[in-house]
Amino acid sequence: MPTTLDEVSHPVRIAAAAAHFGRDLDRGVEKALGIVAGAREGGIDLLVLPHGTLGGYLSDLDDPHADELPPALAVDAPEIAAVARAAGPMTVCLGFTEVDVVHGSPAWFSAAVCVSGDGVLGRHRKVHQPAGEAKVLSAGDGFAAFDTPAGRLGMLIDYDKTFPEASRSLALAGAHAIACLSAWPASITDRVSRLSADRQSRLFDLYDSSRAAENQVVWISSNQTGIQGNLRFLGQAKVVGPGGDVLARTGSKGGLAEVSLDVEHEVARARRTLHHLAERRPDAYRVDLPPR
Repeated sequence: MPTTLDEVSHPVRIAAAAAHFGRDLDRGVEKALGIVAGAREGGIDLLVLPHGTLGGYLSDLDDPHADELPPALAVDAPEIAAVARAAGPMTVCLGFTEVDVVHGSPAWFSAAVCVSGDGVLGRHRKVHQPAGEAKVLSAGDGFAAFDTPAGRLGMLIDYDKTFPEASRSLALAGAHAIACLSAWPASITDRVSRLSADRQSRLFDLYDSSRAAENQVVWISSNQTGIQGNLRFLGQAKVVGPGGDVLARTGSKGGLAEVSLDVEHEVARARRTLHHLAERRPDAYRVDLPPR
């Protein structure tokens, strides 16, 4: 019987995608299927595509309009089913705008779904919304980890990762890997000519490493590239180890950040001496609000 971590090693081939997906839904499906096919051929076990893979993202965060939303899909839409079939044994996460009936009325969400050839493995609706998005999209209300052939996983959507509680919730639910699907643009209030000097570019990278390190999990960060309306997306897809070290990354253009990693082994090794989740002090994390 195996007695050491090395003897129960199960490497997983992980890829985070940087790619541009626009409003043309048919073209988006075709492009997604092409990336999935290439990833399967390359031996990828877990592929994380950007938010807005099917239908793109908003074109404006200052003043978005409901009649300019990306095309919306239900989670059982044939476009999502097509990606699931193409995934086969591979686990694939992708983002889209979801439409659903809530309290008798239609509502739209920034959403992510995780699929394999067996169907839908997990879902997430974006909880935290940046300026403007709440005008046209509804917010999700929770975080859930789920089991996949590539291990126990959780999903977030771009701005969710700004809030430490989001990834901590998934880590506490047993996720050893967290996929954060983004349509994260450069700063729209402090524009610079070079993305490397952009404030949002620095924050994007900072959050990726911080959330991995503080939870001691593997972090898989995808992102859109190119331009949609007045938004210029950063790319910068990456896989981060549980110590916060970037193991693979792309630049601002399209591509896959790929790495072969034994997730369980690396998480266990990171937590061997300092186990952040076990050493928390929830009793001390109270806020004494001043009287109103």
